[in-house]
Amino acid sequence: MQLAPHPIVKDLVLVGGGHSHAIALKMFGMNPLPGVRLTLITDMSHTPYSGMLPGYVAGFYSFDECHMDLRRLAQFAQAQLYIDTAVGLDLENNRVLCANHPPVTFDLLSIDIGSTPAKQSVPGAAKYAIPAKPVSQFLHNWNQLVDRVAQNPQKPISLGIVGGGAGGVELSLTMQHHLHQVLKNADQPVDNLTIHLFHRGAELTHGKNPWVRRHLQNILLERGVELHLQESVCEVLPQNILCESGLIVESDYTFWVTTAAAPHWIAASGIETDSKGFILVDDQLRSLSHPHVFAAGDIATMANHPRPKAGVFAVRQGKPLFQNLQQTCLEKPLKPYKPQKRYLSLIGTGDGNCIASWGAFGWQSRWLWHWKDYIDRKFMEQFSDLPEMSERQGSDRQPQISPESIPNTMHCRGCGSKVGSSVLQRVLQRLQAQQGAYPRNDILMGLDTPDDCAVLQVPPNRVMVQTIDYFPALINDPFVFGQICTNHCLSDIFAMGATPQSALAVVTVPYAKETKVEETLYQLLSGAMKVLYQAQTTLVGGHTTEGAELAFGLTCNGLADPDKLLRKDGMKPGQVLILTKALGTGTLFAADMRRLAKGRWIDDAVESMLLSNQAAAGVFVEYGATACTDVTGFGLLGHLLEMVQASGVAVELDLAAIPVLEGAQEMVQQGITSSLQPQNLRSSAYLSNLTAVSDRPTYPLLFDPQTAGGLLATIPAEQATACLVALKAQGYTCSRIIGRILPMADSLKPIQILS
Repeated sequence: MQLAPHPIVKDLVLVGGGHSHAIALKMFGMNPLPGVRLTLITDMSHTPYSGMLPGYVAGFYSFDECHMDLRRLAQFAQAQLYIDTAVGLDLENNRVLCANHPPVTFDLLSIDIGSTPAKQSVPGAAKYAIPAKPVSQFLHNWNQLVDRVAQNPQKPISLGIVGGGAGGVELSLTMQHHLHQVLKNADQPVDNLTIHLFHRGAELTHGKNPWVRRHLQNILLERGVELHLQESVCEVLPQNILCESGLIVESDYTFWVTTAAAPHWIAASGIETDSKGFILVDDQLRSLSHPHVFAAGDIATMANHPRPKAGVFAVRQGKPLFQNLQQTCLEKPLKPYKPQKRYLSLIGTGDGNCIASWGAFGWQSRWLWHWKDYIDRKFMEQFSDLPEMSERQGSDRQPQISPESIPNTMHCRGCGSKVGSSVLQRVLQRLQAQQGAYPRNDILMGLDTPDDCAVLQVPPNRVMVQTIDYFPALINDPFVFGQICTNHCLSDIFAMGATPQSALAVVTVPYAKETKVEETLYQLLSGAMKVLYQAQTTLVGGHTTEGAELAFGLTCNGLADPDKLLRKDGMKPGQVLILTKALGTGTLFAADMRRLAKGRWIDDAVESMLLSNQAAAGVFVEYGATACTDVTGFGLLGHLLEMVQASGVAVELDLAAIPVLEGAQEMVQQGITSSLQPQNLRSSAYLSNLTAVSDRPTYPLLFDPQTAGGLLATIPAEQATACLVALKAQGYTCSRIIGRILPMADSLKPIQILS
């Protein structure tokens, strides 16, 4: 008998990575609720802090200084992290609809997705204008603009900013400052830049006091910003802005910074909203129409205390949001929250000065900027300096879910801890309704029959290739983990030049209520079957158990022409060695476990692991590959050594040509490696010039174990260029020629590394 460690009984889903949710996540990390599974759905792993964003645009802050790493924060809070965009709510069935994930079920929901500038009513704005939100999209375009000016500083450029509120004014000043610095560094006149600011009102920054409005307008005029007051933009074209007055202004880039608006799917879900589509909430931040839904930040409007859409309110709502989510999970009374009526507004002028606005008072000072900078940096420190597990609230002090909610936690191993048949049946029915199964005539018996085994037919003149892999989840998203693991398991089939036929799954699902087990299994198998379907194969059976942590594996079958198998012993002198993916997943996920890896590094690693090797194998066959393997647990050098020894050849490896994932080199230099690294290092004994290269920064990554790594193949040298072009056209952008095959010289040390 085994006692389950805190079985999952409730799902709390947070949609959006805004300021309120970031604060709530940290507080959940400090005060975990056993039995409550947290899930964060966000379209980006790094969320910007609005208070520092103008400083970033001005060039005062780096990306990391003004962004919260949501991957690290979610890991601290022991939350699942789904990098995806919510596109709808099914409030009848308590599900969040996502752009790329299957629907996500919740018991309790919180929404903090911010807002976007309203622009739908202006022709051309949605197509040609760059909205200030979502911030990730804005920053992508802004960085491209800065690069364009830096590369062509002699070329005049005109920017249009639509919206004369505090955001539009601050953006005008900070953009101008940064681009002027770029032009000065290139010895070009600042007159090459023209900025136009459009505002339909007679005065800028409506809502601020008269002194602040006049002062900001004078600063803009002094700095040469072209003001177009009482001008309503009626159309945006690729190179022009048209106004109702007939004014036409040239604009190479148009930025949209107008009144905030809510995504249309919020109101479409049936939840009660205000006239602008924002979720109406009570004093406890609960939806007026759906009390199991909470909302905070810009997307929410407090019915009894409406306030402007400003970051200061989102920050202040973080703690009361956490408290009321926690109280709801514990089935305890909620606590009201009343926001302050007035707040200090600080507007940066882009030159190291700041303007303060408080009610009827306003003043400008460089000291104010330094004070604001100190406050902002102090705020951000709380998300980077996260305490270790020992510093969190002790388990004896943790609030507990009501005993009635907790299922029987004793699991009998006599039944193999199997998941119930009714759960499996429901999951399979949902999966078949969602995407079906890839039809194959050679699957005689599979999931659609009640028999004890799958029955497959092997066509004449074909051989069956089999492989198996199984490992614990390396990422806290069952849907994505299912895809990664399936890619990893199928990779051996592709490396042999075979076509996958079928797969058997082995799953361990964390202990939970039956409905929670079903959701985890559904998400996991949805990811697996997505990849299997793309590979034109099918799941024919498997085995499921419950355990302490999520784990998954597949036994995969493939079919091949016995005369066309790609084997490890086919390397020939004169050929070149091509690798299709960058190295570094081992060290990056080792660092991620310690909360040392940056979220965007893990994003890149996940993107690499989600790339199937199937198309690469086809390219290699087309261009005459004679040997192939996939780079996985033994690392690049370990798998290469298997090929070299089987083929009786030597290899000259170009260390500088080997592609590496961002952050991987930095992590190994800090001594962070996978637990398998020491064993993999044994293959260094086969290097002929070990002492000459062992101190190179990339060297340790030769032994880094990979998950869903790339293919390593040899092809004729004359085909190399065309092969690389074909690989990159198929999406393998990191493909490189990393070495060449030589005749065997010293059989004891057949690998030489060029440094």
